[in-house]
Amino acid sequence: MKWLLIASIPVYLFGSFKRPIFALAVLVELVYLASRGIGLGRLPLIGPQDTLAFFSCSIGLMALPFLFTRELAEEEGLRWSCGALAAFFAGLALPFPTLNMPLPPVLDTYWFELHVALAFFAYALFGVGALLGGAFLLKGRRSLLDLQYRAALTGYSFFSLSMVSGGIWGYYAWGTYWLWTPKELWTSILWLFYSLFLHLRAKGSSWDKGFAWLGIVGFVVTLFTYLGVSIFMRSSHSF
Repeated sequence: MKWLLIASIPVYLFGSFKRPIFALAVLVELVYLASRGIGLGRLPLIGPQDTLAFFSCSIGLMALPFLFTRELAEEEGLRWSCGALAAFFAGLALPFPTLNMPLPPVLDTYWFELHVALAFFAYALFGVGALLGGAFLLKGRRSLLDLQYRAALTGYSFFSLSMVSGGIWGYYAWGTYWLWTPKELWTSILWLFYSLFLHLRAKGSSWDKGFAWLGIVGFVVTLFTYLGVSIFMRSSHSF
């Protein structure tokens, strides 16, 4: 069923023309993930290919509610940006092999799946927020900044729940709620960053551009937390 993942890439890119096409791309990727999950008997969340495909689908899924708002009805450029971001990570997943092994005992719990799924939903919303911030810097429309705040706040809520479920999983797996691994350290940095970022909204319009730029920086921190730590640091949370 890997052809479904491949097929989603051009559909995402053509989704800039019509919102239903973008929704179709999300559906194609959901079918791919569902077929993987049914075959594995679990959520496909192990290994680079599955996590990158899940991240790609999360971006498309989290972007949909924003793209169907009245404020973004005519924003083809933003729709293309969201599609390009989802397509990029789908394409990035393709060179990696699929891992069809059962979950190791340490991961074989619903708390692990909940923890990872919520984290990817949060990462996706931080990405959508970064694109909305970039659109605000280009067009200066205040409504875009309001949507960026909404995306970041929803993502922050998902991320906070991910940390709670991750702590519960860690207790069952290792007997402790927190291990000072590089992944957990950068997770706390990311959570603190968005805690401060969301409070900046109270500073008023004088901080509008700074808020938009920090939303973009936040997604860079997000990508390092997800990919950078796995690539450059040894951690029990690596792929």
